[in-house]
Amino acid sequence: MDILPKCPKCQSENRVKSGVINNRQRYRCKDCGYNFTVKKLGKEIDSYYVIKALQLYIEGVSYREIERILGVSHVSVINWVKKYGVKAPKNSDYRPSYKVLTHRELQDFIADPKHLHGMGFMLTELGDKYMMIKWERFRD
Repeated sequence: MDILPKCPKCQSENRVKSGVINNRQRYRCKDCGYNFTVKKLGKEIDSYYVIKALQLYIEGVSYREIERILGVSHVSVINWVKKYGVKAPKNSDYRPSYKVLTHRELQDFIADPKHLHGMGFMLTELGDKYMMIKWERFRD
């Protein structure tokens, strides 16, 4: 199986290795003579964290709070929001509160009915812990 990249200038597959520049393999296209290196892929983040970050953003959690919760850069979160066209809630006064709980703490919280009265909440898994996002229900 041929894994050498195509020439970015002419898309030819007729190329050869041509040394190493800055610890990256350099190639030379035999058809057009263009020298190129393989594009640096960078650090890829597991899609689990992308999905969690977008869920939290939709729930109204700020970029910096998402950064602190998930341990991913707030700039990455901003880029994901732009890339996937995710829209924030319209109500800017809405600000959820959240808490990260262990399994035992979550069981204790749900077992007490006073915690569930007059509010909505969402649970999401964060590795071996759980994050509970809650908000007060609007009353007329």
